[in-house]
Amino acid sequence: MLAQALEQIFGFSSFRAGQEAVISQVMQGESACAIFPTGAGKSLCYQLPATQLPHLTLVISPLLALMHDQLAFMTRKGIPAATIDSTQTPEQTKQVMDQVRRGDIKVLMISVERLNNERFRQFITPIPISLLVVDEAHCISEWGHNFRPDYLKLPAYRQQLNIPQVLLLTATATPAVVEDMQTKFAIPANNITLTGFYRPNLHLNVVAVEETQKRQALVEQLKPDPDLPTVIYVTQQQTAENIAQWLQSQHISATAYHAGMSHDVRVSIQEAFMSGQSPCIVATIAFGMGVDKADIRRVIHFDLPKSIENYSQEIGRAGRDGHKATCTVLANQSSLNVLENFIYGDTPDKMAIQGLLEEVQQAGQQWEVMLHSLSRTYNIRLLPLKTLLVYLEMAGVITSQYSYFADVKFQCVESPAAITAKFHGERREFVAQLFACAIKAKTWYKMDFQQLWQRFGAERKRALTALEYFHEQGWLSLATQQATQVFGVNTHEIDIHDQAETLYALFAKKEQSELARINQLLTLLSSSTCISQRLADYFGDHAAPTTCGHCSVCQGEIAHLPPRPELPAIDAQALSSWCQHFAAACDGTPTSAAMTRFLLGLSSPLHTKIKAKAIPGFGALASYPFQTIKEQVIADHDTYH
Repeated sequence: MLAQALEQIFGFSSFRAGQEAVISQVMQGESACAIFPTGAGKSLCYQLPATQLPHLTLVISPLLALMHDQLAFMTRKGIPAATIDSTQTPEQTKQVMDQVRRGDIKVLMISVERLNNERFRQFITPIPISLLVVDEAHCISEWGHNFRPDYLKLPAYRQQLNIPQVLLLTATATPAVVEDMQTKFAIPANNITLTGFYRPNLHLNVVAVEETQKRQALVEQLKPDPDLPTVIYVTQQQTAENIAQWLQSQHISATAYHAGMSHDVRVSIQEAFMSGQSPCIVATIAFGMGVDKADIRRVIHFDLPKSIENYSQEIGRAGRDGHKATCTVLANQSSLNVLENFIYGDTPDKMAIQGLLEEVQQAGQQWEVMLHSLSRTYNIRLLPLKTLLVYLEMAGVITSQYSYFADVKFQCVESPAAITAKFHGERREFVAQLFACAIKAKTWYKMDFQQLWQRFGAERKRALTALEYFHEQGWLSLATQQATQVFGVNTHEIDIHDQAETLYALFAKKEQSELARINQLLTLLSSSTCISQRLADYFGDHAAPTTCGHCSVCQGEIAHLPPRPELPAIDAQALSSWCQHFAAACDGTPTSAAMTRFLLGLSSPLHTKIKAKAIPGFGALASYPFQTIKEQVIADHDTYH
């Protein structure tokens, strides 16, 4: 029966590895988990059952682009599928909801954040759902990469919505993350299908190279065959631009690609790469999601990947046609302090957590918050703040109800005409429309999004993104940028001290797990045994050959990574002076961790508020390890404890 549906609906004559086992488990009414490499056909594991199951299949997907790709595929195959997402008009959303209520839709795709909306939960609660599908399911684990706090609430939502079974899909989950996912969704051990990470056509190389020699080493990698389809991964947008320019100066055709570019530019670069017109892309990790080019022959990491999971995902885009592809890391340890410091920058201070808990306790039955404002008040970055709020929801302290936009106002620094003139073509037209729908009082303009939509069909989300960009460029001053989130407060009997300790311990544990991930990457890159086997083993694939015969280690090249650079001793007098400047700019005495973040130049809401970049000492010790600086700060003076 399954083979028949596969042929009739999808036009495939046979299943790929692992697909039939997973689909059979789902069709038997069981929950399952599929861990397949990128591009190995995970989506079919829910698409085929969705056509056979009696009720709705609800799919949680983290990326709009992937949702739309899968939607287009299902539509071509005649599967009634839809999405409710932020790009739709209220009318379009209502139409989809009506179709779901009538039972005309078999697959509904949403982002996990959609479930935070009480109105959406009220709509979906009475709808009978056969299957909950969680794509990129590793996002549920705090010990995995790409952790998304809202994913933690999915097991509770599954119970509330009375969904009998779950299918988890991911390409990158270590045994610890698999166990975490399995526990959270109560999936039987026999229903975890792992098809293997080892890909014999990928030739994995690590080239140990000093930072100053990396550009030359890159050219040497490319020169023998400059027209091979190649992706070069870098960490920062500016590096992507610089390296692409450098390669062009070396007569190698290369194009930069990163999230700072406009959507239209990114699409045209992607299309040129897909069609073979542009052979080499220098990209941040923004490139690759939804890029399904089968003949990428080379993936080069100019900068260290963030983790083994990221590395695996990025090299997974090479050689999907099964032919030989080379994946090379140009490796040294010079950027390690910076990579580690980013992790330390995400951990909120215990006092901040305590302050936020006190605010919740005093809020009454309802707590209205604007995330940006809350972030500034307690000096907690946005992602850790969202994580903190989810932890509070899971502890039963608060319940997410709904969110709404406050008024969006702006004050021009440059005239609307001058700002509009900075753009060309369709973008200029859009900016002109945006200003045409801004109502001016004395000095402030108030956005009328309704008019913008009615007159020009322009989306509110795009308008907000544009205004935030203009604000960042200093062309105008934006007053309100963020939605107000409304939470119900369930208890006023919080033991603030205990709860703060518990929450802080969770963040500290996550910090250690992220640091361990960097060490695991280094261990892989400097391995003296087969890299392909080590990589497969990391993901629990014990069936890979012990020697692949073609990685750099098997070829006799063990990488001895150049060490972290020697750093000069810190001038105690300068340190003391910088600390005093920073303390003078803060309200109250900053913690030693806050002081350290300032000296390392790590971004934080407090730094934005006090214009830290203009204060002597900001980022002066950016290349030093966090713990080294923190110890010196503590030693510097008791007042900075």
